Amino acid sequence: RMYCLQWLLPVLLIPKHYLHPQFLLDQALFMWFYIIGFFVERRPCHICSIIFFTALGLICYADLDSCIFWPTCTLRNNGEMCDYVYRNEHSDGTNLAKTL
Repeated sequence: RMYCLQWLLPVLLIPKHYLHPQFLLDQALFMWFYIIGFFVERRPCHICSIIFFTALGLICYADLDSCIFWPTCTLRNNGEMCDYVYRNEHSDGTNLAKTL
């Protein structure tokens, strides 16, 4: 019955860009236009809308840097890298060194 969730829930699984912080604005705008276009064209039911926006709110509230609808991040290395990318890259090396 709730086929609209087939098109909304995968949007929550899309990760943020790891390339450069300038691409975050493009991704956020694309995601907002997709969601607005989806709601205008498909007109999902109220239950699907509530489920989607609740899940989106919880994801963005838990970690604002991982929210794809928010085009900013905490910058590192003179604005060349987001902090969550830096933590992911350097946590692998430290964990590997600890295990050896």
